[in-house]
Amino acid sequence: MAADAREAALEVLTACRKADAWADGALKAVTARSGLSPRDAALAARITYTVLQNRMLLDYHIKNLCKNPDLEPVVLDILRIGACQILLLDRIPVSAAVNSAVELAKKHHRARAAGLINAVLRNLDRSRERLSEPEDLSLRFSHPQWLVERCVALLGREEAIRFLAANNAPIPTTIQRNRLLCSREQLLEELRDTHWEPHPWLEDCYEVSGTGNLEQMPSFQKGHFFVQDAAAALVSLVAGCRPGMTVLDVCAAPGGKSFGAAIAMENRGTVLSRDIHPHKLKLIEASAKRLGITCIQTGLADARRVDEAMERAADVVICDVPCSGLGIIRKKPDIRYKDPAELTGLPPVQKQILSAAAEAVKPGGCLVYSTCTILPEENRQVVDGFLAENHRFTLEPFSLPSPVGDTGGDLTLWPQRHQTDGFYICKLRRIHD
Repeated sequence: MAADAREAALEVLTACRKADAWADGALKAVTARSGLSPRDAALAARITYTVLQNRMLLDYHIKNLCKNPDLEPVVLDILRIGACQILLLDRIPVSAAVNSAVELAKKHHRARAAGLINAVLRNLDRSRERLSEPEDLSLRFSHPQWLVERCVALLGREEAIRFLAANNAPIPTTIQRNRLLCSREQLLEELRDTHWEPHPWLEDCYEVSGTGNLEQMPSFQKGHFFVQDAAAALVSLVAGCRPGMTVLDVCAAPGGKSFGAAIAMENRGTVLSRDIHPHKLKLIEASAKRLGITCIQTGLADARRVDEAMERAADVVICDVPCSGLGIIRKKPDIRYKDPAELTGLPPVQKQILSAAAEAVKPGGCLVYSTCTILPEENRQVVDGFLAENHRFTLEPFSLPSPVGDTGGDLTLWPQRHQTDGFYICKLRRIHD
């Protein structure tokens, strides 16, 4: 069991390395069973994410100072944790970073490596003013070369650098006010002891930090807000969800878009939240209850298959499909290290889900396709393939607040441009029966 923040971080990094675990899930599990104080839990999270965000850069500096290039994985993880504190985190004494790394090595039966760890970290501290920034963008920003090349091709070098930097920057958590239960004034009063800012351009969204575990806040427990990035919050706005509608959310978990639709509908009408995982439906139900939402009906379904009972029955269908997640690297830094070969199978599945979902849209109804990725082959290319085979649908222009403004029917949001996750939204209208 982890006894302190650094040991918890090492346990999470080990789970990511050995079990291919996701850092956020592993971090929640480790901190829950370790009984860490809120302060230590926050430090464990900060160390874990900073290491993952900068792993390639940390390895570059470590191996330039290490005479033995073939380090055991656990030793390298301990060095990453120490180097991260020395180079990238504020207000942590070097002595604490070094001594805790040495103790970690001893505790994990690597006493013979303790001297090496001490020497490398001390040397790193002495030489940090002379460390050169790698010219290679992949090393500098710890993104795989293939992703750097794609970003440069999509954005140009200078904006690609801003995107890569945004993926590694600390970000606040975005919450959305639950208008069903809470006024704006009431929510802001409840947030008075928290650092918060209104989202730069989206009403009823707030950026908060320094909260610790949001789920422990009385305001959260009373259902006065839910966590959702501003980009995802736009889906119900783009769809035009209104009271009395029937809305189908075909890939609903974890439920944020269903909640946004229900709130926009003033809890009047029906939101059918479908997902393929039974345990995720239970989580949606629990969250809906907390938020005071009664119009949501959950159901088990495979989004790749047409639901004959729903054919031409929905005013709005929300189709937020499984994707590479490359737009949310700033929140899930380990996404960047996944095998890119796995991405090639996504677009056919995404098109299959979009085509099946389209059958549920009534004539004149709206179909919103969205992803949390920035790759065209998962976004506009999927839509174009769908439209080539479905002449009943057409792109419908929509407008959003500045800095977005008018669109021709689809939009890619970028963190360096819009202060949101990387996200794609496309609005389609069924124009024929």
